[in-house]
Amino acid sequence: MSQKITEVFAQAFKTTFPLKSSPLVDCITNAVTIESMANALLYINAKPIMADVPEEFPELFTQIDALLLNLGHISAERKDSLLAAGSYAAETHKPSVVDLVGVSATQLRYDISQQLLQNHPNVIKGNISEVRRFAGLKSTGRGVDGSQLDQSADALSELTAALQSLTQQYPNTTFLATGETDLVVSAKGQWQLKNGVPQLDRFTGTGDIVGALIAALLGLGLTNDEAVVVAVSYFNCCAEVAAAQNPEGGIASFRTKTLNQLSLLADKTDWVEMVKGEAV
Repeated sequence: MSQKITEVFAQAFKTTFPLKSSPLVDCITNAVTIESMANALLYINAKPIMADVPEEFPELFTQIDALLLNLGHISAERKDSLLAAGSYAAETHKPSVVDLVGVSATQLRYDISQQLLQNHPNVIKGNISEVRRFAGLKSTGRGVDGSQLDQSADALSELTAALQSLTQQYPNTTFLATGETDLVVSAKGQWQLKNGVPQLDRFTGTGDIVGALIAALLGLGLTNDEAVVVAVSYFNCCAEVAAAQNPEGGIASFRTKTLNQLSLLADKTDWVEMVKGEAV
């Protein structure tokens, strides 16, 4: 018999939002969404810094609470920065999140992701097509977008099994694959999250923001599984409220309303009652 996600992670859901302290999160990310990510962290009372020069890392890693590594904008310099930061996080025991942006599109990004995996990051995330490619399965994603073909029940089952196999080798890493149903797999269990609205696929940076929220919660001391489940659920609930408040249907206004809810939802509603998901 399945168990509700809010029962499995009851304490984390009760005590997380709004944040009572302000973790400092270093985001090594892409130019397209860097401002959205920084503001999203501020909206939940976290603190962003976007430092990516390896010469700074010895000082920086004495101060930060968590690290986000986003593969969305790759250059020779960015590749070196990502790999150096991943190594520093492992050496200094700072929680880290790897976001597999574009891994299903190019071999270079796939190779970088596999190198970053060797540092045993706390969380590896991406859309379902990206995570399928990362896990060695056939992926029909295009560019940085997930494919509907990768989200059938059979495809989810196949991906769950592949990620379960990965957790045997990387037991300290939680894997998140986002889509119509968000799949979370760790050595401790598997969960499916079912909040969200289709409009989230139509403005850029939604996955990047989720990665930043996860990193912030890790910086607060939540476990990997708690941080992933709570961050994904909160962001998707924000989007559901935004969609309900956006009868005209414009995506630009929906985006603004979704970001507004990051700072409003936890204060204005018992948002945990909105959460849909279960252990599987």
